[in-house]
Amino acid sequence: MNILFENITRLHTTPLGEMRIKRNLGLNDCDPVNVIKNLIMNPDATIERIGKNYYIRSGHCRITVNARSFTIITAHKI
Repeated sequence: MNILFENITRLHTTPLGEMRIKRNLGLNDCDPVNVIKNLIMNPDATIERIGKNYYIRSGHCRITVNARSFTIITAHKI
Protein backbone atom coordinates (compact mmCIF):
# COMPACT_ATOMS: atom_id res chain seq x y z
CA MET A 1 0.00 0.00 0.00
CA ASN A 2 3.06 2.19 -0.28
CA ILE A 3 1.71 3.40 -3.63
CA LEU A 4 -1.24 5.04 -1.87
CA PHE A 5 1.06 6.70 0.68
CA GLU A 6 3.47 7.88 -2.02
CA ASN A 7 0.59 9.51 -3.90
CA ILE A 8 -1.29 10.97 -0.93
CA THR A 9 -0.87 14.49 -2.38
CA ARG A 10 -2.73 13.38 -5.52
CA LEU A 11 -5.78 12.38 -3.48
CA HIS A 12 -8.84 14.36 -4.59
CA THR A 13 -12.58 14.08 -5.12
CA THR A 14 -15.25 15.51 -7.37
CA PRO A 15 -17.72 18.21 -6.26
CA LEU A 16 -20.44 15.55 -5.93
CA GLY A 17 -18.02 13.29 -4.07
CA GLU A 18 -17.24 16.12 -1.67
CA MET A 19 -20.94 16.58 -0.90
CA ARG A 20 -21.41 12.81 -0.49
CA ILE A 21 -18.43 12.49 1.88
CA LYS A 22 -19.57 15.47 3.97
CA ARG A 23 -23.09 14.03 4.23
CA ASN A 24 -21.96 10.47 5.02
CA LEU A 25 -19.39 11.46 7.63
CA GLY A 26 -21.36 14.38 9.10
CA LEU A 27 -18.72 16.98 8.24
CA ASN A 28 -19.71 20.63 8.09
CA ASP A 29 -17.18 23.36 7.38
CA CYS A 30 -14.02 21.33 6.88
CA ASP A 31 -12.22 20.07 3.80
CA PRO A 32 -13.23 16.41 3.35
CA VAL A 33 -10.08 15.59 1.35
CA ASN A 34 -7.86 16.64 4.27
CA VAL A 35 -10.01 14.64 6.69
CA ILE A 36 -9.67 11.55 4.46
CA LYS A 37 -5.90 12.06 4.08
CA ASN A 38 -5.54 12.15 7.87
CA LEU A 39 -7.63 9.00 8.23
CA ILE A 40 -5.53 7.17 5.64
CA MET A 41 -2.26 8.24 7.27
CA ASN A 42 -3.48 6.96 10.67
CA PRO A 43 -1.09 4.17 11.76
CA ASP A 44 -4.08 2.02 12.75
CA ALA A 45 -5.68 2.24 9.30
CA THR A 46 -6.05 -0.98 7.32
CA ILE A 47 -5.74 -0.73 3.56
CA GLU A 48 -6.46 -3.36 0.96
CA ARG A 49 -6.69 -3.21 -2.78
CA ILE A 50 -9.45 -5.16 -4.45
CA GLY A 51 -9.61 -4.72 -8.21
CA LYS A 52 -9.54 -1.08 -9.18
CA ASN A 53 -10.13 0.36 -5.70
CA TYR A 54 -8.45 0.75 -2.35
CA TYR A 55 -10.64 0.07 0.66
CA ILE A 56 -9.47 1.77 3.84
CA ARG A 57 -10.80 1.29 7.36
CA SER A 58 -9.69 3.94 9.77
CA GLY A 59 -11.29 4.99 13.01
CA HIS A 60 -14.99 4.50 12.50
CA CYS A 61 -14.86 5.07 8.74
CA ARG A 62 -14.70 2.98 5.58
CA ILE A 63 -13.21 4.86 2.61
CA THR A 64 -13.14 3.87 -1.06
CA VAL A 65 -10.44 5.35 -3.33
CA ASN A 66 -9.89 4.63 -7.01
CA ALA A 67 -6.43 3.04 -7.32
CA ARG A 68 -5.56 4.56 -10.68
CA SER A 69 -6.74 8.17 -10.36
CA PHE A 70 -6.58 8.48 -6.54
CA THR A 71 -10.12 9.85 -6.53
CA ILE A 72 -11.99 9.47 -3.25
CA ILE A 73 -15.22 7.79 -4.30
CA THR A 74 -17.03 7.63 -0.98
CA ALA A 75 -16.66 7.33 2.78
CA HIS A 76 -19.07 5.91 5.34
CA LYS A 77 -19.31 5.68 9.09
CA ILE A 78 -19.11 2.12 10.40
